[in-house]
Amino acid sequence: MNAASEPLAPQLLADLLAAATAARERAYAPYSRFKVGAALLDEQGRIHAGCNVENAAYPQGACAEAGALSALVLAGGRRLRAALVVGEGAALCTPCGGCRQRLREFGSDDLPVLIADPSGLRARFTLGELLPASFGPDHLQKDACA
Repeated sequence: MNAASEPLAPQLLADLLAAATAARERAYAPYSRFKVGAALLDEQGRIHAGCNVENAAYPQGACAEAGALSALVLAGGRRLRAALVVGEGAALCTPCGGCRQRLREFGSDDLPVLIADPSGLRARFTLGELLPASFGPDHLQKDACA
């Protein structure tokens, strides 16, 4: 079992939720009014947050997960241990298809992807459940497709 599949301690889960919720409050969503926050836990135990940023020229906006990944890379992170996304509404606010692939670049199939709303955690998935049979960096290794 690797670090991504280990259960998250309650305080760490609370910290991820707090970071994603705070990021969501800073989102720039004047068109959809649908604010999203994301928090990512890296291999060093650091939390990186991001929010969605819309643009009048659709689809030039940026997803919360993309912003959090940029913060992770800027801080020197290279591997994900967990991801948490916060949105509001009756439906679960799971990462879009593009962000699922972005998460796959830095995470494995067993990466926990936690879905929340402002009242708390609503669902848990693995990245493999959200993006089955995915293509990732390991496919580009010399003998991966042999």
